[in-house]
Formats: sequence, structure tokens, C-alpha cells
Amino acid sequence: MTCREAERLVLPFIHYELDDETAAQFLEHVEHCADCREELEIYYTVEEGIRQLDDENTDISDIKGAMEEDIMASRQRLYTIRLMNIVRYAADTLIVMGVTVMLLLQFRLWWQNGIF
Repeated sequence: MTCREAERLVLPFIHYELDDETAAQFLEHVEHCADCREELEIYYTVEEGIRQLDDENTDISDIKGAMEEDIMASRQRLYTIRLMNIVRYAADTLIVMGVTVMLLLQFRLWWQNGIF
């Protein structure tokens, strides 16, 4: 991902509008690019500051901490999605293997009984 692409994705990331793959690429880029990380911090500070000013009951002292929490939550969600995909693929593989073994055993029984 280039810096230009990452800069375009800052606001969609802040507003939780990115799909999982794009969010993963964006987070990977922001982790290694100081300029894009700074851009994210600026936009996040402005967006979160405005949101918190509208909500009179919140403390606006730790906006950077809130951004870090959002980034960690996004990473955790992406990790969980990847893990669930691995589990789903493993379960699908086991199901296909189980059905295949059952069919082979059934054909063997039919063969032994002279049906085939």
C-alpha cells in the first residue's frame, strides 16, 4: 500500500468503513510509515475531539490513548476473523474427509454383498 492510498483510507478507518482486508493493509502500512501514522493521529484527534465535545460526559484528555485502543481493537477483530476462517476451513476439510470415508466404506459393503 502506498502512502497516497493510506491517506485516502484514514477517514474511512476512523469511521469503521473499511473491509477487513483493506483495514489489515492499512494497519500494516501505518505501523511502518511514520508520516501516515502522524496523519492518522491528526485526523483521529480532530474527529474524536469533535465527537467528545458533542458528548459532554466524556473526558477529552486521552485522545491518543483512545486511538491506540481503537487500533488494538481493530487488530484483535482481524485476528479473530483470521482464526475463525482457519477453524472453518479445517472443519470443512474434516467434513469432506469424513463423507469420503463413509462413501468408501459404503461402496465396500455394497461390493461385499454383491450389489456392485
